[in-house]
Amino acid sequence: MTTSAGRAPYAKDPSHGGGHDDDSSLAELGYKPELKRTLGNFHTFAAGISYISILTGTFQLFYFGVAFGGPAYWWSWPMVFTGQLMVALCFCELAARYPVAGSVYNWAKKMGGPHVGWLGGWMMMTATMVTLSAVALAYQVTLPQIDSWFQFVGDGSGPSDAAANAVLLGTVLIVFSTLVNAFGVQLMARINSAGVFIELVAAVALIICLGAHITRGPSTVLTDTNGLGAGQPWGYFGAFLTASLASAYVMYGFDTASSLGEESHNPGRNCPRAILRALVASFLIGGLILLFALMSVPDLNAKELSTVGLQYVVLTTLGPTVGEIFLWCVVVAITVCVLAVHAAGIRLMFAMARDNNLPAGSVLARVSPRFRTPVVPAVVIGLVGVVILVININQPQIFSVITSIAIIMIYIAYLLVTTPMLIQRLRGDWKPAEGAFSLGRFGLPINILAVLWGAAMSLNLAWPRAEVYNATGPQHWYLRWGAFLFIGVVALGGFTYYWFVQRHRTGVLSEHASEAVRTGDPTTP
Repeated sequence: MTTSAGRAPYAKDPSHGGGHDDDSSLAELGYKPELKRTLGNFHTFAAGISYISILTGTFQLFYFGVAFGGPAYWWSWPMVFTGQLMVALCFCELAARYPVAGSVYNWAKKMGGPHVGWLGGWMMMTATMVTLSAVALAYQVTLPQIDSWFQFVGDGSGPSDAAANAVLLGTVLIVFSTLVNAFGVQLMARINSAGVFIELVAAVALIICLGAHITRGPSTVLTDTNGLGAGQPWGYFGAFLTASLASAYVMYGFDTASSLGEESHNPGRNCPRAILRALVASFLIGGLILLFALMSVPDLNAKELSTVGLQYVVLTTLGPTVGEIFLWCVVVAITVCVLAVHAAGIRLMFAMARDNNLPAGSVLARVSPRFRTPVVPAVVIGLVGVVILVININQPQIFSVITSIAIIMIYIAYLLVTTPMLIQRLRGDWKPAEGAFSLGRFGLPINILAVLWGAAMSLNLAWPRAEVYNATGPQHWYLRWGAFLFIGVVALGGFTYYWFVQRHRTGVLSEHASEAVRTGDPTTP
């Protein structure tokens, strides 16, 4: 099933103006086309940008960055963007060559072999299901701010009112996402694209409105550390590394644009563009929102900046009426973010099941003849997401740890792509798709930077900080070291199962294999 390293996996198709034939390129990877190709340029772009979801991420994590880094934490935004851009550029080459469902899993498999691919897919799939729950919880951060009517459980003052209400709201959202994704990619794409359009318009309008209320210059904001880090061994640098997690927790998921490659038109050409456009647009829009919020808030030292966050800035700066309009747009952004995360998880589970790399693979990989989408993974991921949500009711501290760890696992999954890709480059084995996106002579240095960045940020994310992994008492060593423990259990436990059980069954299921694979054509990769 592996492609010889020196041969591009596509045949050129002049009808696409230098692109590749959609289905023949899929056949060369060993699969027959089963999913419905309906997505255009904006759909794939919308999938990537809705997963990143600037309004969701900035409104959910602004308070964290200010609390631990002060206003100067803003500098972590361009820092994280630069590092993730190196990763995204590597992904663009891979998306041009392998525009296939479950992008990270298949890329890791093609670059590092089946064992690396399985581990990358397993880490990504586990993290995606946790991420789905974490994003769904964002409803609780926003809806009760709009109207107390949305606090269905108690009045919000009880010790578990907020957590229980968050589970209720999150469950409703996940059920909605499950139904939409189960009814096919076209419905999901239409809702997602409409939501992204609203999110982008709202984000630009928010920038303009905040810009009209600026009360201080950028130099004041970008150098204000609130005295954080004083007396600490690493000084403000240590505080900044902690605060940078607020940006690292947002700028990922751009690979979703390629994970929908089997449902996109001319994916070898459109997916790389969608990945870059989603990341660059998110950086520019998000960076301006954060900067203008800090420049326009009436009191830069208000404690609400580090507790309530960006919701406080919007409501106090723009007033309750205009502020609530923007908060409703944030609700839309959260909704389409959940749709995109769920959609990415479905394609990943389908891709692994199609290779018989999951239990009950034939069931999980079954494509609905009516909706032309894998329905069972949509339901399974939705159910797991709700179960994870329930953990939050009485154990919000543990859920917080698991959520943070899920993001680390995504960064590690990315490393399981970029690292073997770098090894292939050093061996001279990597060849980008002919006539498609290529980094040329910049490929090696960019790939090196992508690996170094991924390793450094994974370590920073996993560092046993009490403020991240044990923010409230009592203190527990296993929470502080939760990242290493949890990831170790997931990785070693999962891989042990794979090594002793699943790897002996792996291989493209006959009902999903291309005709050449089923007939044993020796020229097929």
